[in-house]
Amino acid sequence: MVTASDALKRLHKGNWRFVNGKNDIARSIGEARRAELVDGQKPFAVILACSDSRVPVELIFDQGLGELFVIRVAGNIVAPSQIGSIEYAAARLGVRLVVVLGHSNCGAVEAALQALTDKQEIASPHLRSIVDTIRPALEPLIGEPENVTLRKAVRANILQSVEQLQHGSQLLEQLIASGDLTIVGAKYSIESGEVKFLDD
Repeated sequence: MVTASDALKRLHKGNWRFVNGKNDIARSIGEARRAELVDGQKPFAVILACSDSRVPVELIFDQGLGELFVIRVAGNIVAPSQIGSIEYAAARLGVRLVVVLGHSNCGAVEAALQALTDKQEIASPHLRSIVDTIRPALEPLIGEPENVTLRKAVRANILQSVEQLQHGSQLLEQLIASGDLTIVGAKYSIESGEVKFLDD
C-alpha cells in the first residue's frame, strides 16, 4: 500500500516530467499493462478534478492505467456521488491520498463569480446547482476591499472542496483521524503545466 507521503512524491515527480517534456506514460498504457489490470485495480491516489478539457489528469501527472482514481466534475465540486466514490477508493481500494485539483482560468468558478458580482441569473437548473455549490467559497471574498480575482476565487473553491471532504463523511473523517487518509488541495496552471500543492 502506498502511503500519502509517497503518493505525493509520485505526483510531484510525474508533474515534473510532464512540465519538462520527459513524459514516460507509454510504459504503462500498453497491452501488457491492460492485462495486469484485468482482475483489479490498486490506484495510489484519488484526484477530484475539474472536467475542463485542458486538465487531463493522468497526463499532467504522467501516470498510466490503474495508477490514479480520477473523479471529474465541473468546478471540482463536492457532491454525494463524489464523496461516495472517494469513500469507495479509500475503504475498498486502500487509497491513502486524495487531491482536490483546481486550475487556472476555471470557467465554473468564473460563472459563480459573475453570478455573485454581476447578479447574473443562470437559466439552467443543472448549471445553477454547480454555481450554487461554488458560491459559499466565494461569498467571503466579495466583501474584500481589493478586487476579487479569478485566481483568488479558484483557490477559495479548492479549499472549500477540501474542507467539505474532510468534514462531509463519517467514514472519511474516521480514516483521517486514524492517519489512514490525507486530503490536500492543488492548483494546475494551464499556462505552465505546473501543479502547485496548496500545503507546499
